[in-house]
Amino acid sequence: QVQLVESGGGLVQAGGSLRLSCAASGGTFSTYAIGWFRQAPGKEREFVATINSSGSRTSYADSVKGRFTISRDNAKNTVYLQMNNLKPEDTAVYYCAASRNPWIGMMRNDYAYWGQGTQVTVSS
Repeated sequence: QVQLVESGGGLVQAGGSLRLSCAASGGTFSTYAIGWFRQAPGKEREFVATINSSGSRTSYADSVKGRFTISRDNAKNTVYLQMNNLKPEDTAVYYCAASRNPWIGMMRNDYAYWGQGTQVTVSS
């Protein structure tokens, strides 16, 4: 069983930056891919970014490409999401998720374990 805890959310003005962290416990962290998803009020949960088990491959949603960067530190069992040039439409609860597989995935069904989420609010 893998447990995930997100942190780093908060309130920021448009154009600002935040760095989210996802700390994992249980399982062998270096063997599974991690994804970030987000859910705005009244909307479906959507894919944001993913990173494979070694950190050598990443993928991003078009809406965040060039502004967000996903990375991982397998020695610390932690994945990061650096978010720059934030926009009001980035406001959502952000969730990290762990796959049972080492390769990247962009679908919710690719992930077996989910954190509780962290709120990100971007004011205009």
